[in-house]
Amino acid sequence: MSKRIIQGREVGEAEVDAWVAEAEAGYDVEELRKRVAGGRPGRGAEPSQVIPVRLTAEELAAVMERAEREHLNRSEAIRAALAEWSRAA
Repeated sequence: MSKRIIQGREVGEAEVDAWVAEAEAGYDVEELRKRVAGGRPGRGAEPSQVIPVRLTAEELAAVMERAEREHLNRSEAIRAALAEWSRAA
């Protein structure tokens, strides 16, 4: 059997079995909603969409350099670039 790696660490069969047992027993939906309520704040009236984009190593490096200069994370830098592009149109 191949290794299971989650967030950079190997997950053993016993841990997977425990997750399966937990799922089969069922979840308290209200408890799960409480956990999610503390998540990321919304960006608008409707849920945001996640759009996968492929970048070359050079493109990503350029994004990250600009983000660092402007004290932004990667997503904020990409949104700023898109906003600038749409203002120029």
